[in-house]
Amino acid sequence: MATDLQEKLKLGPREGFQYPIIVPYCGNCTMPIEYCEYYPEYEKCKKWLEKNLPSEFAKLNVGSEATGGSVGEKAETGSAEDDEKKRQKRGGKGMIKANKKKDDSDKEKKITVSRAPRGKKKSVTVVTGMSTFGIDLKAATKFFGTKFACGSSVTGDDEIVIQGDVKDELFDIIPEKWPEIDEDYIEDLGDQKR
Repeated sequence: MATDLQEKLKLGPREGFQYPIIVPYCGNCTMPIEYCEYYPEYEKCKKWLEKNLPSEFAKLNVGSEATGGSVGEKAETGSAEDDEKKRQKRGGKGMIKANKKKDDSDKEKKITVSRAPRGKKKSVTVVTGMSTFGIDLKAATKFFGTKFACGSSVTGDDEIVIQGDVKDELFDIIPEKWPEIDEDYIEDLGDQKR
């Protein structure tokens, strides 16, 4: 009994294995292939396997047929109940946030600049529409903060708030920094409440 335990806990290479052990990874989910079935986008993983690693894809299909219908076959039949059982329902690293692809073609390319009061004497400048030109809002916020030596932040989907009244300077600075934005695309909305 003691020798069996020692044999199981023996360090070093074991007989019957070829070293180094090569683990193939999926190009879609970046996990080992045997874990792809737990990934939320399993169908994309299967397409990637079929295209790039056909031998591993064949093993995956042979394994599912041999067991008489495992997860791979269930996904092919399209059973909604089995699909829900397989996937993780609550948050965590297993879930992937759906990429929101914005269709900017139907949006009008226009930047609006307005001033909003903040307290009695102070005000903020609100810039909207920068993302319609494909400009990174975080980078633009950092640029405005350093240029005007003030605080600036991204507050909405397409809204930048700059502390202070810098509305007039923006008409010169935005086309200078981003040449694809002409001064004609910038509209002054005047004073507005937020």
